[in-house]
Amino acid sequence: MALALSPPRVPKPKSALPSHYYESFLEKKGPRDRDYKKFWAGLQGLTLYFYNNNRDTKHVEKLDLGGFVKLTDEAPWGNSHDPGTHFCLVLRNQEIKFKVESLESREMWKGFILTVVELRVPSNLTLLPGHLYMMSEALAKEEARRALEMPSCFLKVSRLEAQLLLERYPECGNLLLRPSGDGAGRVSVTTLQTLNGTPVVRHYKVKREGAKYVIDVEEPFCCTSLEAVVNYFVSHTNKALVPFLLDEDYEKVIGFVEADKENGESVWVAPSAPSAPSTPGPGPATPKGGPKQLPPTSITPAPSQDKLPPLPDQENNYVIPIGDTPAASYVNEDVPSPSRPVVPKPRRLAKLQAKLPKPPIVPKSEPKGLNSGPARKLAASSAQAFSPTTGLADVTAELEEKLQRRRALEQAAEHVADQQVRLQAPHTSQADPSSQN
Repeated sequence: MALALSPPRVPKPKSALPSHYYESFLEKKGPRDRDYKKFWAGLQGLTLYFYNNNRDTKHVEKLDLGGFVKLTDEAPWGNSHDPGTHFCLVLRNQEIKFKVESLESREMWKGFILTVVELRVPSNLTLLPGHLYMMSEALAKEEARRALEMPSCFLKVSRLEAQLLLERYPECGNLLLRPSGDGAGRVSVTTLQTLNGTPVVRHYKVKREGAKYVIDVEEPFCCTSLEAVVNYFVSHTNKALVPFLLDEDYEKVIGFVEADKENGESVWVAPSAPSAPSTPGPGPATPKGGPKQLPPTSITPAPSQDKLPPLPDQENNYVIPIGDTPAASYVNEDVPSPSRPVVPKPRRLAKLQAKLPKPPIVPKSEPKGLNSGPARKLAASSAQAFSPTTGLADVTAELEEKLQRRRALEQAAEHVADQQVRLQAPHTSQADPSSQN
């Protein structure tokens, strides 16, 4: 009995592990925690991410270093001797205690945290040259990341342009960040508020001191990023200042300028968009209410250039090229169509066709005949003039040969008829002698 083969197992795609400046095991104890809890921690930018293990791709906790104040070495509670495995991270609103496995691990964590916060490699830590090199690489990555990070309200405009933007678009915000006029990588803050119906514009300078931004006011305030500068202005004005965000409007209807035929003035025309057809395709749009149905009539539509009606029998109809002079003149009974050449029908030959037998058809060198050969090509090209070619010259020679044969037969038939009339005339006179008396 044949066993059914089970389908092969497809391995699940593995998620890429997050990229960190530095990562290792770290025990963390927050203000509300009773004891330390062990995590796999990683530093990326100004954020510490905590994972359950080193194989997880999704963090369970994170800590923002934007409110960094200082780092301290802290001995365990009740013990004056510091084993070199504890340190404390002091933020603006909380203190977090950490515990590591060795003194080297503690110096590494302190060095990487100070590097990304102060944007410089610390020199007062016990570190090896390889560790310092790793921190310099993290510093370059962090500087490149911050160079790409700009608040949404930062615009590269001048002092006057910033004021005009705030006055023209008050609904988009009243706080704008712009480059400073003195250069040197500095920025300025421009605000616009209304006091008793009068607009009040204020400009503030923000200095760059190392990795920090200092707001130059009576009591200078240091910020770690430009986003922190914007948040400081918003929070210290009871949210009266709103970051400027210019909305980009896009048109929904295509319009154009058209000149009025009556008065010659230009007007803006924005026609309503037609409803999309069910089956898109080339050609004009279908009118409203569906296509118009034609009433049943007996009128046959004129043949188009793409599909012509079949030509009559080639024995009774001949195509005469324009470049050649015909041997005889014929009148076509039908109205010539501009979409195909004239096909003459000889009247005289049609009368004698019932009496005289058809001449034998000479085999032609051209394939199949006129219907599938040069005649059809000539009928398809309506707007082009005929030019005699090798194929048409052969056809003309054959036509002339046929015409000569038919003339010979006509002359022979006329000669026989005349002889019969002459022979019948004496017999008629002898049979009726009274007519002679």
